[in-house]
Amino acid sequence: MPRERAAEFTIDHVQVLDESGEADEDLVPNLSEEELLDLYRNMKRARRFDTRAIALQRRGEIGTIAPAIGQEAVQVASATALSEADWMVPSFRESAAYLTRGIDPHLLLWYAMGMEEGAEVPEGEHTMPPSIAVGAQTLHGAGLGWGQAITDDDAASLVFFGDGASSEGDAYEAFNMAGVFDAHTVFLCQNNRYAISVPTENQTRAETIAQKAIAGGIDGIQVDGNDVLGTYKVVTEALEQARQGNPILVEALTYRQSMHTTADDPSVYRTPEEEAEWEERDPIDRYEDYLRSEGVLDDETVAEIEEDVETELEAAIERAREGEKEVVPAEMFDHVFDELPQSLRKQRDEFRREEVDHD
Repeated sequence: MPRERAAEFTIDHVQVLDESGEADEDLVPNLSEEELLDLYRNMKRARRFDTRAIALQRRGEIGTIAPAIGQEAVQVASATALSEADWMVPSFRESAAYLTRGIDPHLLLWYAMGMEEGAEVPEGEHTMPPSIAVGAQTLHGAGLGWGQAITDDDAASLVFFGDGASSEGDAYEAFNMAGVFDAHTVFLCQNNRYAISVPTENQTRAETIAQKAIAGGIDGIQVDGNDVLGTYKVVTEALEQARQGNPILVEALTYRQSMHTTADDPSVYRTPEEEAEWEERDPIDRYEDYLRSEGVLDDETVAEIEEDVETELEAAIERAREGEKEVVPAEMFDHVFDELPQSLRKQRDEFRREEVDHD
């Protein structure tokens, strides 16, 4: 039976800053010294926020959280690349992206405390609440991007999701829909090597996740997600492409250094040797080495940034605690139905009685 080649494709991989902090000067994005420092500052803020949040969770002050430790480069770079008109569509692990986009840290803590105020879309901001359902937000991003295409907006939508979500039907449907309707969408997969405890090689036979774009008829590209400059460059170009009606899937290779959530124990499914290997590739250390070699960063500046971060977080934590005191838990029954069904009225009344008993 004769056969002819029906299609061919390749997936490019981009790296600007290697693991020793050496840059390919031809690829370094055109950023000012202050912009370079902002990338570093936001990565440090995000790392410290997550470590403080883990401590608060361990003390019982907040609920379960999903730290982004190790993934700061991809999130900070991507959020920095967004314009004010672009939409950010996050999952549940985007603390670094939220902070970079200007969301106050006390709002992230409120969300972890169970306060819906922490997930409100700020007035005038184009940032969606976190999606807990794995992969569902890829469809939201495709829909937003389709809307931007219909109205011919000079803007795009950036969707964060993980390697586990790339195996969900929602993601495939979103890629296909975006391609069919010329959506202004960038799909950004943070391949952190584990879908909770399942390594990437056990959830897909595909050599890359970026190549899953091909089935949707859109472009795919892979970048070193621990390289903040490379990720900024790739996502900036992807957003510009998407604004022209050409959606794209970016796979950022990174590593979740911490747990999936604070309810997880990664030592059950990872070895200390593997974790140590990835600590050597830490995105903040790599970028710090680069900035020092360029004369942009020194010990004094690092100390100033760390002090500013601590001051900001102390104020945010205190504001979160004060806000929690104003919460009336029974109000959760008030905002779902116009007229509360009898079964929920009964639950509400029982809940209020238990509150009184505990007081």
